[in-house]
Amino acid sequence: MAEDFRARAKLWPKGRLYEDFALGEVRVHHWGRTVSEADTLLFTTLTLSYNPLYSNRAFAEAHGHPDLVVNPLLVFNIVLGLSVEDNSEIGGPFVGVGKLTWRQPVYPRDTLAARSTTTAMRLSASNPRNGIVTWHTEGFNQRDERVIDFERSNLVRLRHPPRQEASA
Repeated sequence: MAEDFRARAKLWPKGRLYEDFALGEVRVHHWGRTVSEADTLLFTTLTLSYNPLYSNRAFAEAHGHPDLVVNPLLVFNIVLGLSVEDNSEIGGPFVGVGKLTWRQPVYPRDTLAARSTTTAMRLSASNPRNGIVTWHTEGFNQRDERVIDFERSNLVRLRHPPRQEASA
């Protein structure tokens, strides 16, 4: 019988722990993502977004756009997703998003890129095995025009968390 591949597998650590972040550090996320017309039409349909700017080319053009407008929630999800590998891949609860601003429309065939700056770090008062890290993430199109930015926070594990007290 062939050797089980799981016996040969090696754990490849991914993600960053709390101590791996530094205030003011800027990370340019290395993957970009070109948004297709199919992406925005499918997302718009699945999320029941009935704004005709996202699904009716003639309507979008009649309102001054050169093409369909990519659903802004899809833009947010793509840019957030581009930042995950560098910021929160190791896991930990998502705390939230704030100061979300869509700066300009995105159109099919635009390619999005992202960068994040670490803006805040603190130890969690309620969960001493973790810290809370906040990033300001910006999304850009292929012309390097900022199309979206937001702040987001995650609970991030400490490398050497304090030992938990044994309960009696």
